[in-house]
Amino acid sequence: QVQLVESGGGLVQAGGSLRLSCAASGTIFSIKNMAWYRQHPGKQRDLVALVTSGGFTNYADSVKDRFTISRDDAKNAVYLQMNSLKPEDTAVYYCNAQVVSRPWGADNDYWGQGTEVTVSS
Repeated sequence: QVQLVESGGGLVQAGGSLRLSCAASGTIFSIKNMAWYRQHPGKQRDLVALVTSGGFTNYADSVKDRFTISRDDAKNAVYLQMNSLKPEDTAVYYCNAQVVSRPWGADNDYWGQGTEVTVSS
C-alpha cells in the first residue's frame, strides 16, 4: 500500500507565493508520473501540472509561467511552487502519483488527502 501526504497549503494574499509538498511512502519500486490537481467547490478535479519520470513537465494554461512542478525521486516527493497567486487559484489541491510497487508490476494511481489553498484579493 502507498500513502501520499501533502503539506504547504494555507491562506495567502493575491500576488503571493506558496509551495506545496507531497511525499509518497509505502511499498514503492518506482514512480512514473507525478502530478498536482485542484478542485474548485462544486467543480470537477482538474490537472494543474504533471512531471514524468524523465522530467518532462506539462501545465494547465491558467498556471503557465506562474507555477513550477518538480520532483525528488530520492525522497519520492513532488513539489508545486506557486507564484503570483490569484483568487481564482483558490481550491483544494491534490497530489497524484503512478506507483509501481514491484519489478515488472503494473502501476497504480494514488491520491493524497488534499490541501486547501485560499488566495484573498
